[in-house]
Amino acid sequence: MATAIWVLNDQLHQAQAALASHGPGEARVVVVEAEAVLRQRPHLQKQILFWSAQRHFAAELKQAGWQVDQLEAPTHAEALIPWLKQHEISRLLVMAPPDRPIRQAIDRLAQHSDWPCELEWIDNNQFLWTAEEFSRWAGSKKQLRMEFFYREGRKRFNVLMDGDQPQGGQWNFDQDNRKPPKKGLEGPAPLWFEPDAITTAVIEKLQTLAERYELPGDSEPFCWGVTQHQAQQVLEHFIATRLAGFGPYQDAMVSGQPTLWHSLISPYINLGLLQPLAVIRQLEQAGSAQQVPLASLEGVIRQLLGWREFTHGLYHHFGENYSHSNALEAVVPLPQFLHELGGSGMDCVDTVLSELNERGYAHHIQRLMVLTNLGLMAGWNPQAFTSWFQAQFVDAHHWVMQTNVLGMGLWADAGRLGSKPYAASGRYINKMSTYCKGCRFDPTKRSGPEACPFNVLYWDFMARHQERFRSHPRMALMIRQLDRIDASELEAIRSTARGLEWAQPPAA
Repeated sequence: MATAIWVLNDQLHQAQAALASHGPGEARVVVVEAEAVLRQRPHLQKQILFWSAQRHFAAELKQAGWQVDQLEAPTHAEALIPWLKQHEISRLLVMAPPDRPIRQAIDRLAQHSDWPCELEWIDNNQFLWTAEEFSRWAGSKKQLRMEFFYREGRKRFNVLMDGDQPQGGQWNFDQDNRKPPKKGLEGPAPLWFEPDAITTAVIEKLQTLAERYELPGDSEPFCWGVTQHQAQQVLEHFIATRLAGFGPYQDAMVSGQPTLWHSLISPYINLGLLQPLAVIRQLEQAGSAQQVPLASLEGVIRQLLGWREFTHGLYHHFGENYSHSNALEAVVPLPQFLHELGGSGMDCVDTVLSELNERGYAHHIQRLMVLTNLGLMAGWNPQAFTSWFQAQFVDAHHWVMQTNVLGMGLWADAGRLGSKPYAASGRYINKMSTYCKGCRFDPTKRSGPEACPFNVLYWDFMARHQERFRSHPRMALMIRQLDRIDASELEAIRSTARGLEWAQPPAA
């Protein structure tokens, strides 16, 4: 009888807790490619990344002396159960995944009538705060705000600190990092990679399956890194070419510039190819050595030490029912242009969807202020939209998207994560992007056939929810502005909104 370790495809580092509990020769390692995951219709770029990175990691483990079996089957049960029996495995170790549905699926698998061994969960060590530590921090606080959690993390891990005070005399420099794009703004070229033989084999496999499962997105060119070494190269390229310029234009959106100064490291951290604290230490050290503007350095570190850890903590703290949140009673089905990754007629939306189609990627402001902003105001079903996000993005996992889409983007949790809805009109997009210049819609109009749908839906959204937000401390001002709109003009706005079929509830 023997011990085995099942390495999941978002746990791709040799210091992960299950591997760290044994050495090569003490346990057999198994990785699984189950075709069943394709039923969720993941973007081709995402699935290529996941399977290729997993295959590369299996090869690295073999080189390190581990005995590794790579299984391919229609389902996890069809892959694992015969393998466990064949090798007389008595004890299967799995590092607990951060995604709740994956853990539940594995627990169900272990209840299979033919399951032959003990399943043992090992605590996850991929985050700086455990779920238990986060819950102790949350305690009985009435409101959980990222800013205060982030400050606690800075102190706890001694990041950007002068003694017990923050470097520069303030905790964040967000106000310095919101510049609109200037004319001709271009970011440094990103670091991409050519597919090797392993990745090419994965691409070919998925291309044969793409039609059967109706997988969205382009499979080629595929340029993401798939190893720890390549992920580290991306981090170092970011530090050398993008870190200093990250801050000022991190909220800017520019046609033809899908990455600007963004780091592009989130897929690698979420797969385990980069370790968060090591990344933070490297950023802090390089920032000091290169005299990077503190606003840029702090802005990147806040996303890792603050937002990433905060949303992971909330995901587990809020529990399973959070996924069902729908405070605004949004019921509109997702429009076809989302499934087709284009064809809305709005240049901002179609630009973002086109870039998503090509790479499985959009930066955080495109996600928040274009995609989820539109879904919030149009009233798209939050569970369907969150599932769409999880399928489409190369850095998407269940724990990531529940809080980021349901909570921050769609305010479906009634403010448990963020105090106010991130609703914004076309005026914001016109200011912070170059998208509006060639668009057939007018960002200055809010009713009629030429009106920007973001303007139309912004005021329709405020009108629909005015009683809810009338006494809201951060929304009341907008409701007072709504009250000043002439009744005939408001009716024209709402009539225009009713003409947007993809933004209307189904008939009763």
